[in-house]
Amino acid sequence: MRRILMLLANGVEPLEIAAFTDVFGWADLVGDTPFTLVHAGLRSEIQTTFGLHLRISNLLDELNLDKYDALALPGGSEPAGFYEEALSVPYFKAIKHFTDAGKPIASVCVSSIALGMAGVLKGRNATVYHQIGGKRKKQLLDTGASFVDRPVVEDDQFITSSGPGTASEVAFLLLERMSSAENSMNVRKRMRFDIPSQHWFNSPQVI
Repeated sequence: MRRILMLLANGVEPLEIAAFTDVFGWADLVGDTPFTLVHAGLRSEIQTTFGLHLRISNLLDELNLDKYDALALPGGSEPAGFYEEALSVPYFKAIKHFTDAGKPIASVCVSSIALGMAGVLKGRNATVYHQIGGKRKKQLLDTGASFVDRPVVEDDQFITSSGPGTASEVAFLLLERMSSAENSMNVRKRMRFDIPSQHWFNSPQVI
């Protein structure tokens, strides 16, 4: 049984949660490797980016992180208060724990800012939500990361991405790393997800 820990900050984006939840749920249901996705946070209840209230099953400080094989980090929205928890010391400690253990860390959208501010992206390629003005890009660069203007970027144990629409691809890449390319492709087909074109993977993300 492979165990994935998904950290949920207040203000998290629902679509990005759903990508990990569904991909690994389907993987456990129809794939060749059993998975458990466990979600945790800093409080017992959170409100997502668009007002959906979620009850958190596990508090981060009560978990033994050694029991998990990978870390998933959905992103969120500044107006919804996402950065207050996503850029907190407990989150940074969890990120460093998985980094030091050499385990995969998959982040969506602005969660790469949390990786960068935790100090684990120095000298590494990464991406982030990127728009005219480059506010998030600058935040990422200020942490010592090398910004790559692509939807999804992989560098060693890290997967980063540029927005909610990339979340399923991040989840499938994490599934591939945690099992095999064949298993990830089988789950993708069973879920009726097309493979994005090479143009999609190479497209700049500024809007």
